[in-house]
Amino acid sequence: MTLSKDNYCVIMAGGIGSRFWPMSTTQYPKQFIDVLGLGETLLQLTYNRFLKCCPKENIYVVTNEIYSELVKNQLPNLTDDQILLEPARRNTAPCIAYATFKIALKNPNARMVIAPSDHLILKEDTFIKAVNSCFKKASSNNSLLTLGIKPTRPDTGYGYIQYKESIEKETDKRIKKVKTFTEKPDLEMAKFFLESGEFLWNSGIFIASAQGMLNAFEKYMPEEFSLFNDGKAKINSPQEKEFIKEIYPMCKNISIDYGIMEKAENVYVRESIIGWSDLGTWGSLYEKMNHDSNGNGVVGKNVMIYNTKNCVVNMPKNKLVVIEGLQDYIVVESNDSLLICRKSNEQFIRQVVTDIKMQKGDKFV
Repeated sequence: MTLSKDNYCVIMAGGIGSRFWPMSTTQYPKQFIDVLGLGETLLQLTYNRFLKCCPKENIYVVTNEIYSELVKNQLPNLTDDQILLEPARRNTAPCIAYATFKIALKNPNARMVIAPSDHLILKEDTFIKAVNSCFKKASSNNSLLTLGIKPTRPDTGYGYIQYKESIEKETDKRIKKVKTFTEKPDLEMAKFFLESGEFLWNSGIFIASAQGMLNAFEKYMPEEFSLFNDGKAKINSPQEKEFIKEIYPMCKNISIDYGIMEKAENVYVRESIIGWSDLGTWGSLYEKMNHDSNGNGVVGKNVMIYNTKNCVVNMPKNKLVVIEGLQDYIVVESNDSLLICRKSNEQFIRQVVTDIKMQKGDKFV
């Protein structure tokens, strides 16, 4: 199958994954780890998935400069030009601006799928069909699209998208006009969203034409647009790296959701049943693990369990571990650190990481 030379992919791989501590640390975040025990890291799984819809020379990875060697080691087919290095952490909007300018200057007809590096997608062929459908829509009217996931529970850890029927006649009936975005709601609101049937989870996977995304930055984030636009002659030149180092600290620390998607009018969502999980927490990983007869998801060759139910356990293969009498717990050892935490309190792990930094320094995080 010949892939369109206009299809591009941007993989965002600069996050720390603090809710996945202690396995995920600043020096070695979860996207570079084989958390599922499949023989490939999450970044490698993501890259290989997009080879089905984008030519390999059109796949870009945006990451923090401290992860440059990790990316090169795990994705040796990438050229240096395909690895975009961020000199500072500035959330998703600046990294998408950087990638969009770089791609648009190479190919004004480009359309892009922009995705996190650490998501699980079990139905890959269905996913590729969804992306290709969104590519067509984005090319036709410079609209911005996101993939929406039908919620299965009132989860407070996800953003939600409310949709309405599109006025335009869509060739793909799953594409709907976005009405509202809501960031992580409380439990009562999440229950209401689920019952109403008008809301989807926001997957954080975006599709747009390069021109459509540039138009959106110019309208809704004009300062960032000007920063990149004023020096665009340096992008794709030997001066690119120095230019990015210079302007990146001036960019707002803001997500693409807040910066553009929630403000723009030409935003659509495609409902997609793709076996998606953002693998953002130990609980989301637990759902995708194989479970024993008592509902325990266990990684580790020498783990012995008694009177224990519905726990997620991840231990080094050479460590003998005996667990007795736990229910609904997370038990993880990695990087000289041990975590024992109720599954219901897993959102608290991010706060724990902050506390460790304050009290123990960076050694353990």
